Amino acid sequence: MNTRAYDLVMFDLDGTLVETGPEIADATNDTLSHFGWASVSQEQVNAWIGHGTRELLLQAMAFVLQTPAEDLRHSERFAQAEAVFIDHYQSRCGTRSHLYPQVLETLSALRQQGVFTAVITNKEGRYTQTVLDAHGLMPLLDRVISGDTLPKKKPNPAGIEFCLTHFGVDASRALFVGDSSIDVQTARNAGVVVWALPYGYNMGQPIEACQPDRVIPDVSALLA
Repeated sequence: MNTRAYDLVMFDLDGTLVETGPEIADATNDTLSHFGWASVSQEQVNAWIGHGTRELLLQAMAFVLQTPAEDLRHSERFAQAEAVFIDHYQSRCGTRSHLYPQVLETLSALRQQGVFTAVITNKEGRYTQTVLDAHGLMPLLDRVISGDTLPKKKPNPAGIEFCLTHFGVDASRALFVGDSSIDVQTARNAGVVVWALPYGYNMGQPIEACQPDRVIPDVSALLA
């Protein structure tokens, strides 16, 4: 008899499993400094997290250069900055990030219960891999979907739908755990239950405003 509440649990990464904001801010300011531009604050960086580091860098440049982001998106200036950022963020990954409470214990317990686990993040794959490796999470995950794994990323439901098909799990037996309105909307678009954490990166807004199915204090609530 199956007593598990869910057969598949999918997680966002930044702000859900790992607090990555400080090192993302470091890499962003490393890049801005390289070009002699002003720095941005940790609070600003936290508010830009969610759509992938490429979009975050674009928002930071738009802010410090006082130029519309869409005017920069396809510019040579942004291409040069992105190339510099890639090196800075790769070297910063794992240096000032840390796991949130009960992450390792919860992922381990879920695996022991036979629950499939996956990460679905908008972070680009090269950085996702580095962060997961830095914190020893890869052995506890059955699948990782990064922002550039599929043609579409969150809030498009493609990542969740891929996992449902890959593991042969019905949407009614799957759960998505995140920390932002993007995560809530992604789960809604895929028709799966969504639980949210209050301590992540939600563009400065309280997670309750997104109306997830449940707000949990930390991921150990998955084992209750």
